[in-house]
Amino acid sequence: MLTSICGINWGDEGKGRMVDLLSEKFDIVCRYQGGNNAGHTVINDRGEFVLNLLPSGILRENVVNVMGNGMVIDIRHLCNEMDKLRAAGIVITPDNLKISDRAVITMPYHVQQDCLEEDRLAGKKFGSTRRGIAPVYADKYFKKAFRMGELLHKERLYARVADIVEWKNLTIAGGYKAQPVKAEDMIAYFEEYGTRLLPYICDVGVYLNEAHAAGKNIMFEAQLGALRDIDFGIYPYTSSSSTIAAYAPVGAGVPNLQLDNSVGIMKAYSTCVGEGPFTAEYFGEKAERLRKLGGEYGAATGRPRRVGPFDVVASRYGIRCQGAKEIALTKLDVLSDYEELEICTAYELDGKKITEFPFTDALDKCKPVFEKVKGWHTDISGCRKKEDLPREALDYIAYIERACGCHIRYVSVGAERDACIDMDR
Repeated sequence: MLTSICGINWGDEGKGRMVDLLSEKFDIVCRYQGGNNAGHTVINDRGEFVLNLLPSGILRENVVNVMGNGMVIDIRHLCNEMDKLRAAGIVITPDNLKISDRAVITMPYHVQQDCLEEDRLAGKKFGSTRRGIAPVYADKYFKKAFRMGELLHKERLYARVADIVEWKNLTIAGGYKAQPVKAEDMIAYFEEYGTRLLPYICDVGVYLNEAHAAGKNIMFEAQLGALRDIDFGIYPYTSSSSTIAAYAPVGAGVPNLQLDNSVGIMKAYSTCVGEGPFTAEYFGEKAERLRKLGGEYGAATGRPRRVGPFDVVASRYGIRCQGAKEIALTKLDVLSDYEELEICTAYELDGKKITEFPFTDALDKCKPVFEKVKGWHTDISGCRKKEDLPREALDYIAYIERACGCHIRYVSVGAERDACIDMDR
């Protein structure tokens, strides 16, 4: 069984929490794109963890974790993340962590370049996490990046460094007038952090194909959501990688395999970190109330998330992009404080009501169309069965399910591993 766990909206939907829960049924969990520019927060019986690079399956014993070729890996950040987990008692060895030799390395100058460009843009910035993601993906397609497998061939790797650094300084020093990158510093970076990761680097495609042939269950874990996809998201306010489920086998290292299932994750309301159009956004006291109730601050950056009610238009589009066959609805418990809830059911564009998610440029002119429904105004965090939920909460779930046209299989009512309801039971 090959299953993708993917975000339906702008990211921050709670994928890490659901991967941690559902990974009990899987042998392997793969990250297939992105870098350390987003965080997956997981709370379980071992504590609270924020994972930026490592797959969320790393928190389960007997699960093998794969970092695929579609990822960009800040090796310093990865080493630090591994150290923190080990300090918390999490076992990480080459037996349960495998890093693709084709994954690209995020270099210190990528982070520097990211920061320099955001500072240059000032008020027109994209809202980057300043972790070098766009520059390193750009270098990948420029064919001037370093890959993890090159760490196994250091003589050839170090021979490339001078030429790459000379080229990069045309931008860093020549364009931004910043301090130039030094080749010896980059070699020291490889030596200090790359050397530690050598035992984990392998051809993950061979491993995954053999595992699939042996009947292993494989989960593909996405970062961010459909609306941050480089092709189908709110470009240019997107990530620099493909976040959609269809890319999962490619980014994991097994382009020859096909998904059996795609589980879409979306919140019971809307959140967005970073810049770009967000039609249903709340402002002022309305926003602050929802933000505080949901603890809506970025796991990777700490930035306050923009918030709003559930957006049917954006969610239906995200479900289609992800090819989701079933949905996990997270953080329903956050809405328990409300006697009345709003749902964004359509947009108004140039005086006309639309229900299809439009091209990014048109989003700036869109206004939300809200409908109000009755809230349940009671604590549901202790509910563990469908029958435990109040009628109003069930009605809210059913409304979203009908409006989005996709079955809601799981409903999360808390951050803990067991605070989730399987609606099919």
